[in-house]
Amino acid sequence: MQDRLTTALVAMRRILRATETSARALARETGLTTPQLMVLEHLRDGAESTPTRIAQSVGVAQATATALIEKLEARGMVLRRRGESDRRQYWLSLTEAGAAALDASPDPLQRRFAERFAKLDDWEKAMLVASLERVAHMLAPDTADAAPILHAGDVAATDASGAPSA
Repeated sequence: MQDRLTTALVAMRRILRATETSARALARETGLTTPQLMVLEHLRDGAESTPTRIAQSVGVAQATATALIEKLEARGMVLRRRGESDRRQYWLSLTEAGAAALDASPDPLQRRFAERFAKLDDWEKAMLVASLERVAHMLAPDTADAAPILHAGDVAATDASGAPSA
């Protein structure tokens, strides 16, 4: 019994370590957080987009998307343009600096996981999802839904623009 518990705890620690290592590499090489990178990737994949579409695509709340966008705009990675027919709405696009940050970013852990997950058989995907949901419930039964982002949280202190501080 204890061996299985130990094996389970080691596996969870390996997941946490991989997430932290990936987030640190991203912050070190680009100054971005994982959610910020996902916003930039969303904008690279299409033309202009709205904060609502970004929130839906990235899987975060509207307020979180707005905060991410503001930090990226302050760093010159995103350009904000007011809508012509509705001045309350604004449209976002990727700048050259944002595209350069994407090009410089290491391969995100989330992308590697998605590629490997896609290769699994359906039954294996279902078992894995069920197991992960069960573990999540065991660890935090009352936690609200989370965004589908592999992000360790604050891995380094950041300045007002969201970039890691020295």
